[in-house]
Amino acid sequence: MRAITEQDIRDSFVNCSKGEAKRMSVPRDLAERPWDDLDFLGWRDPGAPDRSCLVTERDGRLVGVALRFPSSQRGFLHRSMCSLCLTTHPGGGVSLMTARKAGAAGREGNSVGLYMCTDLACSLYVRGRKVPESGSRFEESLTLEQQIARTTANLSAFVDKLYA
Repeated sequence: MRAITEQDIRDSFVNCSKGEAKRMSVPRDLAERPWDDLDFLGWRDPGAPDRSCLVTERDGRLVGVALRFPSSQRGFLHRSMCSLCLTTHPGGGVSLMTARKAGAAGREGNSVGLYMCTDLACSLYVRGRKVPESGSRFEESLTLEQQIARTTANLSAFVDKLYA
């Protein structure tokens, strides 16, 4: 992913109002992010424990998505798998992230959801730059490039549902 600015991020959101995008917490460490290792930028909003955001590139433009997830989770003994990167995590390491749909459908309350790594570090898990806490990545026969392509295809399919 190419390096992006705070203004790029705020201008990219497709499923919230301009006012909501303006008030949203944006990471302050954008200059230090490992952009070459990211397929998308994801972060949790420190001011809202049930909100996360991600920004990805789609058809040459940035698409920002505001996400919600349960702030308290039960069942910390189970393992769950992220639907994007296929990393397994114990307990709350994977959350059902929901996003309002874009446009009129979102204003009517329609949403889509996907199980994702709660910390949204999928790109780093796939590349082995981050190791899940007490979780794992399956050893795969796919090359790293194929795993990255699968992760980005899974994300693209989720983003496509925002417009459907």
